[in-house]
Amino acid sequence: MDRPERDVTGKSIVMTDQDCFSCPHEHDFLADRHRVNERRTQFVIALTAAAMIVEILAGIAYGSMALLADGWHMASHVCALGLTALAYYLARKYRRNPKFTFGTGKIGDLAGYSSALLLAVIAVLMAYESVQRLLDPVTIRFNEAILVAVVGLVVNLLSALILKEHPDSHRHPDHGAHHHHLDHNLRAAYLHVLADSLTSLLAIVALVGGKIWGWAVLDPIMGIVGAAVITRWSWTLLRDSGRVLLDQTTDRWIADQIRERLTSAGDVTIEDFHLWRVGAGHFSAIISLTSSGKWGPRDYKNLLRGISGLSHVTIEVNHRAGS
Repeated sequence: MDRPERDVTGKSIVMTDQDCFSCPHEHDFLADRHRVNERRTQFVIALTAAAMIVEILAGIAYGSMALLADGWHMASHVCALGLTALAYYLARKYRRNPKFTFGTGKIGDLAGYSSALLLAVIAVLMAYESVQRLLDPVTIRFNEAILVAVVGLVVNLLSALILKEHPDSHRHPDHGAHHHHLDHNLRAAYLHVLADSLTSLLAIVALVGGKIWGWAVLDPIMGIVGAAVITRWSWTLLRDSGRVLLDQTTDRWIADQIRERLTSAGDVTIEDFHLWRVGAGHFSAIISLTSSGKWGPRDYKNLLRGISGLSHVTIEVNHRAGS
């Protein structure tokens, strides 16, 4: 039950029975839309798996290697999306397990990092296969290949639409700055289907050009272009999720707000300050400060209430000699 109190400045605040600024408290730092994002991922897995089964069965029935190959290609994406779904499940299942010091929020970042590595491997394989086809061209059955590419594009665009996050949901109403509340696990799944959509789109362009003008060389060239773009996406996801896993301070807005509020209390010197992300939309801070006043840790914690994204705070207060 919520209970009204007043902080040291007299400002009214609301505290809850599970207040992360007080002790004891829980360390549940999952994203607000964790369950929603998990269901979205599960739906996309079902959609991709259905398309995979249809393509494999059609390939067997019509003797089309193109359909069979794309069907098994979709199977690899079902496995990649399965990693995303597994991360959501494990984070939710063990969210209150005391073995996880700061909760399970980073399981999604770990899955995102792993998926980024998988994306990089896919890009390398695409580039290798494309170069091989440049050196040793193969006969292309344009009509079947175009059909497969169109089917894949439709399925992946629909999946990308389902998984796409809305940027406005990550902006603070006061300053509009991006808060790094992005769910890297969902972002990884989104990039997988987006990469497949790009591959299908480039393939359609290359195959249509090859069928009309006889430019079969367009197919491997587009493969190299797609590999380069996917590599860029992979690097961005590796960088962002890696920063979270290494506890790099990435949200300067929160850090500036903390410093501003603490130093506004009077003669306060911040001696040691650590801020890191513990889950999508959740940050933790450990602060050691020196003051000549009489305030204790609870008083300074009250000053930090209301900072968007700040979910866990530990403060050590050292009083100057003679104060």
